[in-house]
Amino acid sequence: MTDMTGGSRLQGNSIGLAHIVFFVVAAAAPMTAVVGATPPAFAFGNGAGVPGAFVLAGALYLLFSVGYTAMTPYISGAGGFFSYIAKGFGGAAGIAGAVMALMAYFAIQIGIYALFAVFMSATLAPLGLDLPWWAWALAALAAVVFFGRRNIAISGRILGACMLAELAILLMLDVAIVLNGGGPEGMSLSGFRPSEVFAPGLGVSMVFVLGAYVGFEATAIFAEEAHSPERTIPRATYVAVLLITGFYALSTWAISQHYGPSGVRAAAEASLEGFYFDAAAELLGPWSVQVMNLLLLTSLFACLLSFHNTLNRYFYTLASESLLWRKMAHVHPEHGSPHVAGLVQAGLVALILAAFAFGAADPYTVVFSWMAGLAVLAILATQILVSASVIRFFRRQPHGRSLLVVLAAPALATAGLAAAFVLVGANISMLTGSDSAIVLAFPLLVVGTGLAGGLAALGIRRRNPALYAGLGRGLD
Repeated sequence: MTDMTGGSRLQGNSIGLAHIVFFVVAAAAPMTAVVGATPPAFAFGNGAGVPGAFVLAGALYLLFSVGYTAMTPYISGAGGFFSYIAKGFGGAAGIAGAVMALMAYFAIQIGIYALFAVFMSATLAPLGLDLPWWAWALAALAAVVFFGRRNIAISGRILGACMLAELAILLMLDVAIVLNGGGPEGMSLSGFRPSEVFAPGLGVSMVFVLGAYVGFEATAIFAEEAHSPERTIPRATYVAVLLITGFYALSTWAISQHYGPSGVRAAAEASLEGFYFDAAAELLGPWSVQVMNLLLLTSLFACLLSFHNTLNRYFYTLASESLLWRKMAHVHPEHGSPHVAGLVQAGLVALILAAFAFGAADPYTVVFSWMAGLAVLAILATQILVSASVIRFFRRQPHGRSLLVVLAAPALATAGLAAAFVLVGANISMLTGSDSAIVLAFPLLVVGTGLAGGLAALGIRRRNPALYAGLGRGLD
């Protein structure tokens, strides 16, 4: 129940399966991921095998979801990864995972604010409204804070409307390609054949493909506010992974049919920005390009709103555990949202954006590209800890579940995610477009941040044993 005086519980029983799916799929930003992330995968990765790379990533995250959702009945708070890791490995590991998750969500959020600003500037500058990129980023931040402090179901409806519009226009393009009989090479199952999927360049493609899934795991963060969370959260997680995988695989398969399996790499290399827009203009008409431009902006905004809500709930949980300023655990007396956490988060975002602006950093090649690379590494590291925590938790917890659920699937997910971390780290220059020493150090930065969080928690154990003993149980 919500404390109507501005208490410290989120509004329970306020969102259902559809709202949660909207949040996490919007965080994956279908328009942004398809139009922005897949052309480089076609150009520099395994070419026509990109659709199969999405199937591989989807299979990995389905394995991850098996153990992740098996723990859902034992997690009652809004702490997401923090709560899961703390249940298995204790408070120190929970804090380590939490700070890496915060790094991931903060990094991707900063990058998307910059990307939103780039596209907004490009859209409005020809109309005479030419403002610096940071001005558009701060304007978007103000709008996100306004909607984020409202009842979470309102944000869910906004995200749902944006997501459905994105899916609709991209599906129209997919259908048009199929009805047109493909391109110069006709229609085939090209893209899913092992010889194409595992072709040279798969490692590079997986860098971009894995980045498209960042945010799907946020389903558990809304457990405290969900109807029947023991059923809703697992269902939402599987639906989100299947929807993301199916839609991205379909859209990348369709565009590869349009250009032809043997020509899709060259088409992407020739025009990364126009790869999808050119196909839409040809098959749907010039109007579709304008619509896709508009929906790209709404996609970015929906993604920002989703990550804002996710981060608010991390801050809420850590404040509830007395690890952050306690007032961030207060909820809005009317809307039941963690509004104080939202204001603090917005202040931090504004400071980071200002730092990039004062440093004259390019919003696309530096702010967005660097932050996206850092976010993918950080979220993979956190997911590795979660999968390993599932195994340890069920070894100590009486249960009636199959070993396939509590051991085999999490173990395979742990191994797969670890391999993905190494893969992304080895290709970080491709993902960010930079050979900077700072960028090359991102894998070490992520691991170091996690270790620093764990050491800080151990310091709490020495200074305040009672507080440490309660880590991970404060919201049970």
